[in-house]
Amino acid sequence: MIKIGIILGSTRPGRKGEQVAQWVHETTALRSDAEFEVIDLLDHPLPHLDEPAPAMMSSGRYQHEHTRAWADAIASFDGFVMVTPEYNHALPGVLKNAIDHLYVEWNNKAVGFVSYGVEGGARAVEQLRLICGALQMADVAPQVALSLLTDFENYTTFKPGDQHVAALDTLLDHVVAWSTALAPLRAASPATVA
Repeated sequence: MIKIGIILGSTRPGRKGEQVAQWVHETTALRSDAEFEVIDLLDHPLPHLDEPAPAMMSSGRYQHEHTRAWADAIASFDGFVMVTPEYNHALPGVLKNAIDHLYVEWNNKAVGFVSYGVEGGARAVEQLRLICGALQMADVAPQVALSLLTDFENYTTFKPGDQHVAALDTLLDHVVAWSTALAPLRAASPATVA
């Protein structure tokens, strides 16, 4: 069965992403087309990129144990939903750092985006689409953009509008379908880390 990781892309104290990732995960409990698991970056503390060789050139051979553990975690998934806030018109540095630690582990996998911010996190997702393209990932078009103004009561408690449930279901449909379609490429890749 296809396995999809829901990456919680913020480690900031008081982060809203925990509520959002939980909502995504609860929504996936109603599905039987894939297995879903939350990947919290707090559980994978990575220093600022410290591998001596670029991930693209290391072919999955990393020097540091923290990178190897992160690589094993990411390699075990067929696709991802990235839950990201927008900080200063961009994605969080901790998410970019986690992405940059690896290369082959991301290849030929689908990715969808659930973002939040004053403007729904749209600019963070624009950047993530470019980054994921460079990693040979297939980013799906549907996305969920949550506003801090309308989807969080008092900017704190997550209360998504009904329209977001349908949008999330569509996003998940696409991530599962693309993850399934890309399976032969992952199987054929000599650089795939298992």
